[in-house]
Amino acid sequence: MEYKDYYKIISSKRDASQEDIKRSYRKLARKYHPDISSENNAEGKFKDLAEAYEVLKDPKKRAAYDRLDPNLKSGQEFHTPPNWDSASEFNSDQFSDINSADFSDFFSGLFGQRGRREGSNQSGQFNVRGQDSHAKAWIDLEDAFYGANRRINLQTQNLDNHGKVQTKNRSLNIKIPKGIKDGQQIRLAGQGQQGVGHGGNGDLYLQIHFNAHSFYRAEERDLHIQLPVAPWEVVLGAIVKLTTPSGVVDLKIPAGSNSGNKLRLKGRGIPGDPAGDIYVTLSVSVPPATSEKAKALFKEMAAELVFNPRASMEG
Repeated sequence: MEYKDYYKIISSKRDASQEDIKRSYRKLARKYHPDISSENNAEGKFKDLAEAYEVLKDPKKRAAYDRLDPNLKSGQEFHTPPNWDSASEFNSDQFSDINSADFSDFFSGLFGQRGRREGSNQSGQFNVRGQDSHAKAWIDLEDAFYGANRRINLQTQNLDNHGKVQTKNRSLNIKIPKGIKDGQQIRLAGQGQQGVGHGGNGDLYLQIHFNAHSFYRAEERDLHIQLPVAPWEVVLGAIVKLTTPSGVVDLKIPAGSNSGNKLRLKGRGIPGDPAGDIYVTLSVSVPPATSEKAKALFKEMAAELVFNPRASMEG
């Protein structure tokens, strides 16, 4: 996707106050509004302007955006940094008067569905209940097998009296339920934004993701692993020890297997109803010939075995 310099789009500096951001937006919105503007590509410029204002008017989205590399240029190829928003909270009901579904892939890549409007615009209405918040947290794969209690740190952004963004840190103890999947949400009641008057606080929706694992890749409740095996283990068959997140199991490799063959361990994946499976892809590793005896064994195989690994490629 292409990076968007929201400050450039809205003609403001990075240290501009919220009031300056608002003032600049209103000025440019009048200039590029499609109903009255005679500028070239007014509709496209107005849409970019509205997207920039959607981010910069919200202290939380703005603070998250400001953590991106300030040296990036508009139009430059951009990939969302991994875990960049893992400790940030965003309000889910602060939206502009335009349909944010028209926003760019860059916006969606940063804020996802949190930044899209759901239902009608709530601007101008008095909200007694606090706003819901969204954040991400990363856990180990093993936590999904056994459940866990984890302490996470979050950042909350607020405006001071001068319109500047202030960041406050807070910690929460959360319970990771057994069987949780990558991308699944946990609702923490009352941990969102503070309510007004006698209203209750909003909720915090915490999206759970797995840390990268040394061996396994999760897909829904299934796990996938590439398992190195010796040539004689696939030719002759073998029983090998395989360490899974729930313990060590004996894996039977059928004789005559080959590199790329898949084996299935039913019910050994992430717990659930039903539990997931583990899919093992065999990957043959050839031992190095570091001695004269080892080289002699390879020469003997070359002479004894009639084998052309490229036979299927020849005409």
